[in-house]
Amino acid sequence: MTARTNRSLSTAGGSPRPSARRRLAAVGAVVVAGSLLLTACGDQTDGGGDGDGGKKSESANAAPLHDKLPADIRKAGVIKVGSDIAYAPVEFYDENDQITGIDPDLADALEKQLGVEFEFSNGTFDGLIIGLNSDRHDIIMSAMTDTKQRQEGLDDEGNKVGKGVDFVDYFRAGSAILVKKGNPEGIESLDDLCGRTVALQRGTANEELAETQSEKCDKPIEILAFDKDTEALLQVKQGRAVADINDYPVAAYNAKTSGGGDDFEVVGDQINAAPYGIAVSKEDTELRDAIKAALDAIIDNGEYRKVLEKWEVVEAGVEEATINGGE
Repeated sequence: MTARTNRSLSTAGGSPRPSARRRLAAVGAVVVAGSLLLTACGDQTDGGGDGDGGKKSESANAAPLHDKLPADIRKAGVIKVGSDIAYAPVEFYDENDQITGIDPDLADALEKQLGVEFEFSNGTFDGLIIGLNSDRHDIIMSAMTDTKQRQEGLDDEGNKVGKGVDFVDYFRAGSAILVKKGNPEGIESLDDLCGRTVALQRGTANEELAETQSEKCDKPIEILAFDKDTEALLQVKQGRAVADINDYPVAAYNAKTSGGGDDFEVVGDQINAAPYGIAVSKEDTELRDAIKAALDAIIDNGEYRKVLEKWEVVEAGVEEATINGGE
């Protein structure tokens, strides 16, 4: 990814935190709603059905794009979302242990268009695609950069390692270099990282960026890779690494908020801006197209811009959703 572009393919799972937000807590309500749908068997010919023999819920009736969803999603009333919920401001747990951020807020807006819950489940980033392709998740919303490698299911050497995924692109962001406040090591660009120690999140595009830069250096970069970006930030804060390479929105957010703005700063220009995408199984083209239609709808009605304004990332917005626009 541009930063999370970075994230990759591995095993994962993770489980939602018990208090993790309305959409996690709402599973019981969804089950109840599902049972109500299943009891409404005699209404298949009254024009009120949703293709599975049951009546639509009130929220589904109010949702203009509900009928675009696959029948199994309409019946369940839920889209299961895989996410690494430790990547502020894109998705993270707030001080009340509830899920918040750009992606959850966009999901709220998408719910209004599609008439189903977006139920977030926490996992490690490099296991999310495997979770998607094993039906643990219906989609991934996790600051994941759309790349040809991920689309085609290839590893870093170009070998086929999975089925690949489709992306619905909704955001553009690049990588950034985050250093200690005051920039004591005088880091201004990737070239300044040669011969130094850099911390970052494992399996991301940022790791690939650091590896590519290291090959250009007279003295290679020592790369410390961690499962969570929070661990990488700690290395910089404690002086064990001179920088963290991160997605620009995440780097800017940490510079603004960590230690009241006294811990970090962003140096240099944004690097290699690329699209974030919502990942969907290549076999779920109906769901993919419904997600795209819903994104286009919230772009058109202004809800998308409101979310970006709230998180101060309007410059990373797009004018329309696209499918597999990554390189």
